[in-house]
Amino acid sequence: MSHLAGLRSLSCASVCALLIAGCATPAPPVAEAPPPAPVAEAASAPASAPAVAQAASPAAESAAAAPVEAEAPQPVDPLRPEVLVDLNDTAARADLWTRVRRGFSMPDIDTDLVRDAEQWYATRPDYVQRMTERGSRYLFHIVEEVERRGMPTELALLPFIESAFNPAAMSSAKASGMWQFMPATGRDFSLKQNVFRDDRRDVLASTRAALDYLARLHAQFGDWHLALAAYNWGEGNVQRAISRNQRSGLPTGYLSLRMPYETQFYVPKLQAVKNIVAKPETFGLALPEVANHPYFLSVPITRDIDVDVAARLAGLPLDDFKALNPQMNKPVILAAGTPYVLLPYDNANRFVRAVGDHRGAMASWTAWIAPKTLRPADAAKQVGMSEAQLREINRIPPRMLVKGGSTLLVPRSAHRSTDVSDHIADNAMLALAPDLPPARKVSLKAGRKDTVASIARRYRLSARQVAQWNDVSPGASFKPGETIVVFLAGKAAGPHTVQPTRRTANVKTTRPQNPRAQLRPAKVSKSR
Repeated sequence: MSHLAGLRSLSCASVCALLIAGCATPAPPVAEAPPPAPVAEAASAPASAPAVAQAASPAAESAAAAPVEAEAPQPVDPLRPEVLVDLNDTAARADLWTRVRRGFSMPDIDTDLVRDAEQWYATRPDYVQRMTERGSRYLFHIVEEVERRGMPTELALLPFIESAFNPAAMSSAKASGMWQFMPATGRDFSLKQNVFRDDRRDVLASTRAALDYLARLHAQFGDWHLALAAYNWGEGNVQRAISRNQRSGLPTGYLSLRMPYETQFYVPKLQAVKNIVAKPETFGLALPEVANHPYFLSVPITRDIDVDVAARLAGLPLDDFKALNPQMNKPVILAAGTPYVLLPYDNANRFVRAVGDHRGAMASWTAWIAPKTLRPADAAKQVGMSEAQLREINRIPPRMLVKGGSTLLVPRSAHRSTDVSDHIADNAMLALAPDLPPARKVSLKAGRKDTVASIARRYRLSARQVAQWNDVSPGASFKPGETIVVFLAGKAAGPHTVQPTRRTANVKTTRPQNPRAQLRPAKVSKSR
């Protein structure tokens, strides 16, 4: 069984049996603005990995015999409880960086871009310190997964390049998470994105997806440098660059392809980080020690629970809890969609015990499906909350309607007290439409040289809308005298005649029964 699967399958009883109190917990994070540099930095959090958990196994003689001294406690790895841990084993006691260095197997590159990146990091020791301390929370799990798949450990350093090991990072291009998945690519690798969660930010799920993707790219290109270029630029673009070089009789290696500057700099940045990890003293840097055992446990969630309640029961500051569980979009964790949370060793033990002792509601929020298209004020009245609170918690912009079938987060009540179902937890969406004034249908006769474009300009509409209303193409022309239909904002009490222009006559307006259906506003799905 993989270690990832092992984490997911731990029961509450197993967690209790494996945990021993007294392990260190991380210090709270310190928010910091990113510097202008090849990689972006976000909030950092010094973290010290906990000591190896131990489980005592006392032995006793029969009642008639004299008691014997208890056996020495034996350490237990919760990821592999069947494997006896030998504390005298050099590998078990080694700094994780030693294990990472031992797994380096990609060919090195030595270019000016590598030296530029090395220089950038070497002149920012504080940045490197914060980035590596933040990454220490996640690095052991990533190294375990990389080694289990037989992949080079350079890949475990890729989040340094992608996100500075910030699992909540969001790029200007909407790539999200520690591994920076775009929305469509995330969906291709089963990373759910909906109202309640974005699995691109899930530490375990995104790591699984990223390594799946990199393995597929390596199988396609047969070269890790090309696979990394495709991870950054897209496999189609890399394949076209290779084909272009092949047609010109040129080499097709990473350094020979014509690529955007960001992609040209991508592998050199990873090479620079690899060089620093291999010999930090060469660059005047010191890496913080990272223990060669797990930092967190996966603890089952069986009931919906508020995020702040979960953090309190675990004895963690809210920011520390979110650093390990950044995938939640809302202040509630739905057991049907997020069946586990990640917690440091001693906090996992405390959480399991506290959940068992907890009396009262675990969640103060639930899901509500809008029965029809509503204004936010009307929806708020139906669920018993203020319009301002409904807008804030559901991120509804001004002048927007909530379309029927949308899922809203609302307070629990006596008649809304059950946990959210699997279907809603996995498929919740919020669809919005512009809250426009009542529209009126305007019928007019085309004048000479009237086109879709000219009508659109005259009434300040889009050519696409005019074309759609009249069942023609956006580039079409109208015949003189042909009837043209447009929908205009503004109230109309009935048929209405507009003063004809030189090219337009007989303009009559009527109120459609369903003007919004005619306008066909685009559906807006919000996942963040």
